[in-house]
Amino acid sequence: MRRKVIAGNWKMNMLPGEAIEMINELTPLVKDTKNEVILCVPYTDLFYALLTAQNTNIKIGAQNMHFEESGAYTGEVSGKMLKAINVEYVIIGHSERRQYFAETDETVNKKIKSAFKYDLKPIVCVGETLEQREAGKAVDIITKQTELALQGLSNEQVENTIIAYEPIWAIGTGKTATSEDANNSIKEIRNKISEIYGEETAQKVIIQYGGSVKSSNAKELFNMSDIDGGLVGGASLKAEEFSKIVNYDK
Repeated sequence: MRRKVIAGNWKMNMLPGEAIEMINELTPLVKDTKNEVILCVPYTDLFYALLTAQNTNIKIGAQNMHFEESGAYTGEVSGKMLKAINVEYVIIGHSERRQYFAETDETVNKKIKSAFKYDLKPIVCVGETLEQREAGKAVDIITKQTELALQGLSNEQVENTIIAYEPIWAIGTGKTATSEDANNSIKEIRNKISEIYGEETAQKVIIQYGGSVKSSNAKELFNMSDIDGGLVGGASLKAEEFSKIVNYDK
């Protein structure tokens, strides 16, 4: 039975003091959950978040990383740097990175390999635009993104990769894919992994849904057969709301 993983993506929000306050407020609200809880915070919050989340069941992740270990990459942060402060997770290939910062399937693949080199657990985002969906290309897009992201990984590495299916048209728009549509898309991703790496590996991969997840729809989404939790945006900035998503099964 796959575990449920609920990760918050704070994006470019929260000053260090606000991060500390939020984590302190969230801690008692999620301490009894059996689900995995992750907060992916801005670089400037990482150190404070890691200290505040010590001795809790809240894990801390970054929102991006460079694929090189070091070098002349002004403004970038490497996996080696993240590991040095005990970050556990890192989001790779979010649609906003692809859209605004020229992220490609190739760089996503390089970053995943670098993440594993430094024992970081990648949360890899895939998803289609509204235009692609309306043109009937959604399955082709998300399965190809998955295939290219995982290229060259071992079965063990694939099993330890979290994939977040995020239809781009549902991110921050208030629109959500129906639970059936989301589940069917995630099944297609799992089928593609099975095709390449085998059914046993495919059944171990955590595949989340992301795209306007909130407390009012979390239970319906997370109770679907193939949805293993969520990558949560705006709703992860409020402790009470995020805790309700984490505790969807109570």
